Amino acid sequence: MTDNILEVRGLTKTYGGETKKGAKQPTPILDVLKGIDIDIYRGDVVCLIGPSGCGKSTFLKTLNRMNDLVPGVRIEGDVRLKGEDIFAREMQPTELRRRVGMVFQNPDNQIVATVVEEDVAFALENLGVPQDEMRRRVDDSMKMAGIYEYRERAPH
Repeated sequence: MTDNILEVRGLTKTYGGETKKGAKQPTPILDVLKGIDIDIYRGDVVCLIGPSGCGKSTFLKTLNRMNDLVPGVRIEGDVRLKGEDIFAREMQPTELRRRVGMVFQNPDNQIVATVVEEDVAFALENLGVPQDEMRRRVDDSMKMAGIYEYRERAPH
């Protein structure tokens, strides 16, 4: 049996359709995501590629619920993280973001530390991971990525 971590069925996201104060007509409706289906299993490494403006970041921000409460945004479909509906009331966006990570298109904009290992540890620090566990995870991750020897260098 495979372990399905993320299941997306019919994910659609639209902007527009609301009538702004003083306007005679509603804003045009724009489908930015339309009918996306995807399964991600434990151990999968997933990379979204495509031209600028094709919806990669919009898709990831939708999965992370970064802009689902913006006026005029409608999201339809079923998205389940380990079987749990991410849009259910009991799934708080902050809890979801602890469980689903993402790396943006321009990593230079995400550098927060003066040395590589501190930058790798940043999210773990924010999650309150104990220091000994953080050290192990940072070292293991950097070795797996082949960057361990750069741990004390500047991120750029």
